[in-house]
Amino acid sequence: MKTAVVILNWNGKHWLEKFLPNVISNSLDATVIVADNNSTDDSVSYLKENFPNIQIIQNNGNYGYAKGYNLSLKQIDAQYFILLNSDIEVTENWISPIISLMDSNNTISACQPKILDYNNKTKFEYAGASGGYIDKFGYPFCRGRIFDDLEEDKGQYNKVTEVFWATGACLFVRASHFWEVGGLDNDFFAHQEEIDLCWRFKNKGYKIMADPKSVVYHVGGGTLNVGSPFKTHLNFRNNLYMLFKNLPLSSLFTVIPTRLVLDGIAAITFLNKEKGMSHLFAIAKAHFAFYFEIPKLITKRRKISQKSSLTGKMNYSILMKNKLKGIKNFSDL
Repeated sequence: MKTAVVILNWNGKHWLEKFLPNVISNSLDATVIVADNNSTDDSVSYLKENFPNIQIIQNNGNYGYAKGYNLSLKQIDAQYFILLNSDIEVTENWISPIISLMDSNNTISACQPKILDYNNKTKFEYAGASGGYIDKFGYPFCRGRIFDDLEEDKGQYNKVTEVFWATGACLFVRASHFWEVGGLDNDFFAHQEEIDLCWRFKNKGYKIMADPKSVVYHVGGGTLNVGSPFKTHLNFRNNLYMLFKNLPLSSLFTVIPTRLVLDGIAAITFLNKEKGMSHLFAIAKAHFAFYFEIPKLITKRRKISQKSSLTGKMNYSILMKNKLKGIKNFSDL
């Protein structure tokens, strides 16, 4: 097949009920596949009963996003994979603009559509908005989203643009490039694994694009809610993993110590929030996990040719611009 839409599911029967019919009806130019991460609800029996023609891949454990997709995609022979979250509503003609763009340039490894908020359809959604960027200290942000500041979509980011990372919520990826860089990093489990993947694509000299001619609506927090300390742990740990693997040596020994300090400050600010101590311990645990993994990360790092100048990797601190200068819109950077 040319294009496979692959929905990774774990105990998400309610999302499949809500969104799968929409995905199937708007994806006639692709094959829709559900990969199940050993759900304990009745997702699989529901699929078999209601969608007998849908291919189901059943993993024997809950391996998270990274390993769950790696195991599943190995069983699919396609030119392009679309890694689609189960909590997304797609629109008519959401596939063809991006596939046409990727067909036109074989140096494009990955691409994303414009991601809007399902519950507030005029606003960008946190997980990707209109294309991802990263600052000098490894903080991700987007056209349309800086930290928790989400912009109204007024068509201001409708230009097809090369970016630094494409959202894992709806990730179009060239299969040959995916396997060339070794796929997603299993050790990430979930969160920021798509940024790490895109960074490795970039280090290979490939491009990541955002094409807002394609639009989808994302609920967000479909598997792990925003207030989850485990989510905090994964975000902080995986960001350090990613920086250690992909940063050029010239900045590795300045960026990592700076991030460790900034993480400590972030941990203190969490004390003002619900489950504050749990979040603080989640960040501390993330740091210790990083320290213990350094030998393994060194091995991974040696397989990557780190580059210092990459499109979409900015030389400023987004933290300074947002928190100290009050910049909330990407267009004001």
